[in-house]
Amino acid sequence: MSPLFTLGIIVAYFCLLLAVSLITSKKDESTASFFLANRNSPWYVVAFGMIGTTLSGITFVSIPGMVEKTGFTYLQMVLGYALGYLVIGLFLLPLYYRLNLVSIYTYLEQRLGFWSYKTGSAFFLLSRTLSAALRLYLVAGVLQLAVFGPLGIPFAGTVGITIAFIWVYTFRGGMKTIIWTDTLQTLAMLLCLGISIWVVSEEMSLSLPALTNTITHSKYAQVWVWDAKAPNFIVKQLLAGAFITIAMTGLDQDMMQKNLSCRNLPEAQKNMFWFTVILILVNLLFLCLGALLYFYASRQGITLPEKGDDVFPALALHHFPALAGIAFILGITAITYASADSALTSLTTAFCVDFLNFRDRPENERVKYKNWVHLGFSLLLMVVILLFRLYNDESIIATLFTLVGYTYGPLLGMYSFGLLTTRKVRDGVVPLLGGLSPVLTYIISANSAEWFWGYQFGFEVLLLNGLLMFLGLWLFSAKNQIKTL
Repeated sequence: MSPLFTLGIIVAYFCLLLAVSLITSKKDESTASFFLANRNSPWYVVAFGMIGTTLSGITFVSIPGMVEKTGFTYLQMVLGYALGYLVIGLFLLPLYYRLNLVSIYTYLEQRLGFWSYKTGSAFFLLSRTLSAALRLYLVAGVLQLAVFGPLGIPFAGTVGITIAFIWVYTFRGGMKTIIWTDTLQTLAMLLCLGISIWVVSEEMSLSLPALTNTITHSKYAQVWVWDAKAPNFIVKQLLAGAFITIAMTGLDQDMMQKNLSCRNLPEAQKNMFWFTVILILVNLLFLCLGALLYFYASRQGITLPEKGDDVFPALALHHFPALAGIAFILGITAITYASADSALTSLTTAFCVDFLNFRDRPENERVKYKNWVHLGFSLLLMVVILLFRLYNDESIIATLFTLVGYTYGPLLGMYSFGLLTTRKVRDGVVPLLGGLSPVLTYIISANSAEWFWGYQFGFEVLLLNGLLMFLGLWLFSAKNQIKTL
């Protein structure tokens, strides 16, 4: 594929997204529509669209790439995700709907106090900015390699073009637009996944039964790890998956904003249930694709890149037929836009509601401030992506989960304390505790092998961080006979 041809595909896809944006936002550009789509989103549309938002471009390349080293053991964490979604559907969604929240961090103000509220929202802004930038960094790298680099455009220009695309189709409609564009983008991602599996199967002359048999009898088919000292021990992965989900979804304005746009609580819970089922199946398909990629490379004698994250892009762009290459570019663009566009909207929502006192402003001021905040976060994402370009040298998915452990941990601790206790916290000390718990977590994690007989922390740093925050809140609290919210 020539770079100009690939660019044409991307531009055509973007024009389709822009058309959806114009249709969904032409009659209503209010902040109520931007923030929660007027609480009128069909649950099945939200459920389908959330697949693309949850997976992101990182999953698109990292999950297939990790199969060589870890087989299908990632399914253990996926099942942990399912447990986390069960907790969200049964406990957190009823709370958010009962309080009629726009920003979910308003709960912290009602339960713990003003500074707890600001601290929680600030940690979300930090967490989501880093994770959204990381996801955009990945797709910008692929687009730089396949499209913009050969055209003489520097990486900074690629990043600017990518973010400008997202800004153009989201700044008016916000969540009302994203509910529908995410659905379109999830469909594009699933088509790419299906085409990629089909192309590899055809190249290897494998029928569906033969394909299934090849994978299930291969060295990659291992799912369960019972060695307690292994980094992917089943109990560790189940717990990590569950708590990562509770933190990254249940305590995340980005993901909850979509759920809160449903018409009522039963529909939001139905959305969460079906979304979980589909998510498990899609992750299984990505792992199957990973196994097929390594089978194909071995049979063809292809030398693969050292980093697993580069395996799928390298094969799709340089060794597969043009159809697979087109599908890959479209798929990774779609899935990354699906996660980044909603992140930009949720960052705008959280900052406006939590820090600009939107409840006390007239609607015309709300719209004006919302537009400026939306533009500001677009520029901030570009700066952070360029910093990632300078300093990041780890596996992208490992980097993401490391960041999650250190930035979502205080949120996990605050919500756990609020929901599980009736104690009254000294609100003014919460920002200090929020900064201290990640520092202590890092110190303990860095020295765990020496202090705990060889044990090394992985994704469970999130649990440690949340526990330290919880204990800190407990130490600076007193008994208070209140009714929990």
